[in-house]
Amino acid sequence: MKTLYFDCFSGISGDMVIGALLDAGGDPQNLVQELKKLHFEDEYELQWKKVVKNGITSTKFDVILKDDSHRHSHTHDQHHEHTHDHHHDHEHEHHHDHHHNHELEHDHLHTHDHDHQHNVHTHDHHHHHSHRAYTDIVKMIEDSELAPEVKDISLKIFRKIGKAEGLIHGLPLEKVHFHEVGAVDSIIDIVGAAILLHQLEISTVKSSAVPVGTGKIHIDHGIYPVPAPATLEILKGVPIEQSDIRFELTTPTGAGIISVLTDEFCSFPSMKASAIGYGAGTKTFKDRPNVLRVIVGE
Repeated sequence: MKTLYFDCFSGISGDMVIGALLDAGGDPQNLVQELKKLHFEDEYELQWKKVVKNGITSTKFDVILKDDSHRHSHTHDQHHEHTHDHHHDHEHEHHHDHHHNHELEHDHLHTHDHDHQHNVHTHDHHHHHSHRAYTDIVKMIEDSELAPEVKDISLKIFRKIGKAEGLIHGLPLEKVHFHEVGAVDSIIDIVGAAILLHQLEISTVKSSAVPVGTGKIHIDHGIYPVPAPATLEILKGVPIEQSDIRFELTTPTGAGIISVLTDEFCSFPSMKASAIGYGAGTKTFKDRPNVLRVIVGE
């Protein structure tokens, strides 16, 4: 009976979950192969590399979107699944400083971490949709050859996020749309998390309380408080921890994953740890590492 404990001392996002599970011994090549069962691998590349965050070596996982005219790296579900036919050129106000904050980390990567970087290239024949409906994503998962348990968890998480988005925007579930950037990222992060948990043979998931951050963010519809309305809706029933960090620490995808998977929210449980993983977030803070820690054990 394997237990996984999510130690979310710096929040949780989809890419942090995947990074942490890979860091704790998940097999990245198996993840790549399993995700191909969804049949949209011409839209993305996956990258994972070791980075050092405030002194902690952790795994950074990125989904690189492929586009017919240009490529843009979309690191983590920052754009949110904030829906419909809006363009995705509104980014959170923290998107820019995120690049500057990485200079130190960057030097480190170039000097020491070259052989840790892996790219998985896939071919590009697909014309993108500007968004994906919740119903399209459900069909994509249901029609895939993924293991039944993986499908089940993925569908539960998408349903949780879709219902929250629908509630906030006043839409029934079948009318909810995820725009392109949010959709590709979310599908990879959510289905990927389910694949890795299945692969690591986790039977019980426990988690710490979830800090959400504070301040304001820019999303498609304007300036909103942190946590974003959909994130807060998804975290109903989940213990939220007060935090003075002026940043969105927990994203809708991270919130969906943790709220659906967790059997019990508790402080560090009595357990014998067999594997520990650190998943890097996109942000670098002065005084604390922006990572998610997972502990696997009995």
